[in-house]
Amino acid sequence: MTEIIGVRFKSGGKQYYFDPNGQAVAPGQGVIIETSRGLEYGECTQGNTMVEDEAVVQPLRPLVRLATEKDLDTVAKNREKEARAFSICQEKIAAHGLDMKLVEVEYNFEGNKILFFFTSEGRVDFRALVKDLAGVFHARIELRQIGVRDEAKMLGGLGICGKPFCCATFLDEFQPVSIKMAKTQNLSLNPTKISGTCGRLMCCLKYEQEAYEDAVRRMPKNESFVETPEGVGTVSQVNLLKETVKVRLEEQPEAPKCFHNCEICVVRNGKGKLPEGYVPPPPEELAKLRKITPVEEPHRLSGSVDAALSGLGVAPAEPEKPAEGGERRSRGRGRRGRGGSRPSAEPAAKKPAEEGRQTQPPRQKQKGEQQRPPRPEKQPKASAAPPPASDGAAAPPTGEKKRPHRRRYRGKPKGDRPQSPKPES
Repeated sequence: MTEIIGVRFKSGGKQYYFDPNGQAVAPGQGVIIETSRGLEYGECTQGNTMVEDEAVVQPLRPLVRLATEKDLDTVAKNREKEARAFSICQEKIAAHGLDMKLVEVEYNFEGNKILFFFTSEGRVDFRALVKDLAGVFHARIELRQIGVRDEAKMLGGLGICGKPFCCATFLDEFQPVSIKMAKTQNLSLNPTKISGTCGRLMCCLKYEQEAYEDAVRRMPKNESFVETPEGVGTVSQVNLLKETVKVRLEEQPEAPKCFHNCEICVVRNGKGKLPEGYVPPPPEELAKLRKITPVEEPHRLSGSVDAALSGLGVAPAEPEKPAEGGERRSRGRGRRGRGGSRPSAEPAAKKPAEEGRQTQPPRQKQKGEQQRPPRPEKQPKASAAPPPASDGAAAPPTGEKKRPHRRRYRGKPKGDRPQSPKPES
């Protein structure tokens, strides 16, 4: 086990882990840390914690000391120097006529290095600017170009939701966001409505994406053919958050009705043809879909209605007897939605003839596969005394041997094939 502490150098910045070096540090205390850039001042965000050795990237840099009053005064003086350096750098940029926007200036704790962060649409030749800044501040100068997202994170502000930027408060790293997420969540594709202050897609589109993807897998698509307690119809609208659908019933297509996802049975998911031999069930059987309440829906996600009832502590109902002339229709869940495709019922006249035997279903012919010729039936072996010929022809002698099979040579013309000598008559 390894003891670590979490330290953050900027408000909303990434959290780094260091070795406490045997000191007890409480969250919120200021600390002086040895980093690759020298000594730095940071704020402890996670106290002394023991973690596994495999979870730590060795070697851990040590904690130098807890921040004292003198260290806090040094940090305050550096903030004043940053404001002065910012205005001087802007004047130098305007004097050199460079196409760049200065975002922030940062002094290190020791005061011997200054970082200037800027944004620009292209590459900038700032070698002359660095020389002028080094002559003014007599310190090591470093200019670093950043993106528009990093600029919004450094400057901060309020989003369209009225709260501070997520990137400036709690986001450690930027997550990839795509326009597909906005389509999945049925948001407006207007760039001004789904873009943040930085001009990129809002980071909050990523937060609920997994929940929407799960709802899309469970809900039917538009133009799906479904069975409802009031009849059969076509889905016209899907509400992923409420898990409800609007269905245009065949009997009343002008007035779509709303149903919960647990009250419908999907026959055809999306556009396409209905299963062969599909017959709409009677109204009495469709009315039974009302018995499945939305409370049972979370228990039904992994199985059928019986699994849902057993999860609620209710004994499942006994299966109904099949009606005369065909099998009872199944309401099991398919791969998508609730129903999937219904198997076509076979005519009742064919069933009695097939009850006494179990036959294997014929193999379907694949695309591009050639039809094989029928295999010739095996001839019975010749007995010691062959039967006499019925047409008066002479029977073959019993001692005559069978003609050997000639091997076929593929890829050669017929004239090049070796000919076997014919037997003498």
